[in-house]
Amino acid sequence: MAFTYRRIITYFFRGLLFVVPIALTVYVIVLTLQFLDGILPIPFPGLGILIILASITFVGFLASIFITKPLFEIFEKWVFKIPLINILYTSIKDLMSAFVGDKKKFNTPAIIKISSDVSRLGFVTQEDLSVLEEPGMVAIYLPHSYNFSGNLFLVPRENVRILKNVKSTEVMKFIVSGGVSQLHH
Repeated sequence: MAFTYRRIITYFFRGLLFVVPIALTVYVIVLTLQFLDGILPIPFPGLGILIILASITFVGFLASIFITKPLFEIFEKWVFKIPLINILYTSIKDLMSAFVGDKKKFNTPAIIKISSDVSRLGFVTQEDLSVLEEPGMVAIYLPHSYNFSGNLFLVPRENVRILKNVKSTEVMKFIVSGGVSQLHH
C-alpha cells in the first residue's frame, strides 16, 4: 500500500516539474501580450500589438534613412542636454544596445578568478578601461542567479579566462538558473 502512495507522490512531483514551467511560461507570455495589446485601446484583440510592432519597425526604418537620420541625431542631442532625462535615456539605450544593437555586450562569457579557489561566471563588457586609467583591467558583468540584476566588477585581465566553447546564451541561462541548467557546446 505504501509503495503505491510513494509512486503516486513521485508521479505528482514529476508532473509538477513538467506542468509548472510550461504554465508559468504561458502565463507570463499571455500577461505580456495582454499588456502590450492594452497599450492601444483597440477593440480587436492582437491589433494593438501589430500596430506597435509595425510602428517600431517603421521608426527603425526612418532612423536608418540618410534623409531622416539627422533628425534623430538632433533629437538625441536635445535629450542629452536635459540633466536627469539624459542619464535615464542613455542608460536605457546602452542596455538595449547591449542586447539587440550593433554593439552587443553579453556575447563574451568568461570565468573570473575571485580567489585562489573560487571563480565566477560572467561576461566581458569592456576590454579597454584606459579612460579610467586602468589599462590592465577589464569590465566584467556578473549576473545574479534567479534574478535579472547583477554587479559590474573591474578585475585584472590575468584573472579572466574567455570561454570559447560555450554560447553566451547558455552561460547566461546557467547563471540565472543558479547552475541548475545544463551547459551545451
